[in-house]
Amino acid sequence: ASRAITNKLKLEEFQGGCFTISNLGMFGVNDFTAVINLPQVAILAVGSGAERVKISHREQENGFILTHVDEDQLESVSVMSVSLSADRRIVDDASAAQFLQSFKTYVSNPKLMNL
Repeated sequence: ASRAITNKLKLEEFQGGCFTISNLGMFGVNDFTAVINLPQVAILAVGSGAERVKISHREQENGFILTHVDEDQLESVSVMSVSLSADRRIVDDASAAQFLQSFKTYVSNPKLMNL
């Protein structure tokens, strides 16, 4: 890792990969779209996490959502933005969507990973 940080890697040491994760969130970037570098097949762009207020329950009456929200219905949640850029010659849209659904499941519930 120290050689990568100091730009001392040889070309053959980082060629031939198939998937990249780009985390600009650690630099405060909320969201971005990453560009695939050949021969990579896909790249996941990870934005920073942020606290948001979520309405935990909305009541419906006759099919309409009521606009009045009680304070106990508000909760603070952590959210982050990710986007996936993929080479459509290799990864179809359905597979990319399945990957993002799985990613969301595991990031939302890390104990499911059973590391």
